Formats: sequence, C-alpha cells, structure tokens
Amino acid sequence: MELQNALKEIHHFCETNANPALVQKYERYFVEGYDAYGVDGKLTDARRRQWFAEWSQEHDLNWFLDLGDRLVRTGKYEEGWFAMGFITLQLKSLTPDSLSRIAAWLEEGGLRNWAHIDTLSGDLLSQFLVRKVVPLSAFAGWRSSPSKWKRRAVPVTLIKALKLDYKTGELLSFIDPMMGDTEKVVHQGLGWFLREAWKRDPEPVEVFLLKWKDTCARLIVQYATEKMSKEEKLRFRKVKA
Repeated sequence: MELQNALKEIHHFCETNANPALVQKYERYFVEGYDAYGVDGKLTDARRRQWFAEWSQEHDLNWFLDLGDRLVRTGKYEEGWFAMGFITLQLKSLTPDSLSRIAAWLEEGGLRNWAHIDTLSGDLLSQFLVRKVVPLSAFAGWRSSPSKWKRRAVPVTLIKALKLDYKTGELLSFIDPMMGDTEKVVHQGLGWFLREAWKRDPEPVEVFLLKWKDTCARLIVQYATEKMSKEEKLRFRKVKA
C-alpha cells in the first residue's frame, strides 16, 4: 500500500461516513475549534483495526509514522485520531526516535485540540515512560515549547507516571518550571496532574501548592484541590496583596 493510496482510503472513509449532526453535538466542547467529519467513534475504531491488520503485513512503525505526519496536518479530527490510533497498536515497537517523530505532531500545523492531546498523552506518550523507552528527561524541553499543546502534554503524560517508580517529589520538581505558564489549556493539565498526585501522595503536593498558590494561575489550584474538602481548600486560597 502506497502512502498516498492509504490517505485516499482514509479520506474516502471519513467523507462517506460523515455526520454533520455529530459535529454539531460535540463542537461546543472545543473552544479552539472542531474541524471534524462527524464519524461515529465505534466505526472509526473498527476500521482502524481492519486497516492496521492489512497494512502492517507489509509496513513497519516508520511507515505508520509517515502516514501520521500527513494525517495530523489535515486538521481533521478523525484523521488526527487515526494517526495516533495506528501507533497505539504498535507500542512494543516504540523507540526514542519514535518520540521525536510524534513530538512534531504537537507543533504548528499539527494536533491542536485538548481531546487529541489528552488521548495522545494518556495512551501513547505515557507508554514511553511505562515501557522505559526514554527517561523522564526526554520531556524536559517540552516544558518551554512554543506550542501550548506540547506543554499541556507534559503534565497529562505524567499522570500515568504516578503509578511507576518515580517519587512524587521528582515529578513535582519536573513540572515546577511550568507553574508560571500563561495558557489556560496548560493550567488545566497541570491542575489535573496535581489532583491525581494529591490523591496518591497528599503531603508533598500540598507543600508544592502552598509554595505556588499566590503566584500561579488560580485555575491550576482550582483543579488541583477539586477533591479536597471545603476546609482543606481554604488553605490554598490566594492571599491578597
């Protein structure tokens, strides 16, 4: 299968199964825009597995990464999802170079909404740590990326790292340089990570929040303290100047 023919098949599938009603149903969740065909998720998943069973007989991970490069740049929601989905079926084949390839999907002209980023982070990027393909430091440069989506991916990826042998303090130190970020989508990712870390290991997270509560974005604290009692939340109120 030639790459161009694979792309044509995917485009044709999406166009044939497009449903404007589904686009209208979900677009309200995407303030950054939602460029989609409106294909049913179960249908896309079944087709993904069929294509992978066929195409993987003659192509390796790098071919699917090449395909993904082209898919994510269309801007179409389903095509970005296919790009990620093909790689999640090949987790045993991941290499450090694979991470570099996927990292480019988060830069200008690539994946550009929270659903893509959170799926990519939880199902794929986290596997680079779970499977010890790369060390935590491989994501260090992402923390200051010009792409807000690449920055959001850092804390969301680390949520699954909480179940590994990393100490909570190590992960908190890793996100510390990001706590002054100015983008809402990054604030949400940081707060989500801190909330999950607090559920696992409250004390170091509370110390961390006390350090940042007066200077970081309030949305981070709001998300991080979501599961706390009203009394506990009072400790993390911002002190007015």
